[in-house]
Amino acid sequence: MKWQIKYFNNNLEDDILNLPEGLLARYLRLTDLMLQFGANLGLPHTKAIESGLFELRVKSKEGIARVFFCTKIGKKIVMLHSFIKKSQKTPKKEINIAKSRMKEVKENETF
Repeated sequence: MKWQIKYFNNNLEDDILNLPEGLLARYLRLTDLMLQFGANLGLPHTKAIESGLFELRVKSKEGIARVFFCTKIGKKIVMLHSFIKKSQKTPKKEINIAKSRMKEVKENETF
């Protein structure tokens, strides 16, 4: 069974598809690898944030983006939240959005 990627909502998918060209190309390359090899690509591509929450680390000449995701049984990767990094440390606000969405995903069977 191959891995599959789902998005928390259509707005998130649109936000990701509207990333600057270089970041989008890198995101698409990394997600292709995730579909083939699974969610854990390891550093520098993926990093565990806390129990069950991970980040996809996207970097190009346009800057740095992060896409938070979690996994579900059945080889499902659910993209939860994305943002463009503007500081060294990931803002708590961004992590909290992802954690809240992960909780909703884990409680909902339709994802």
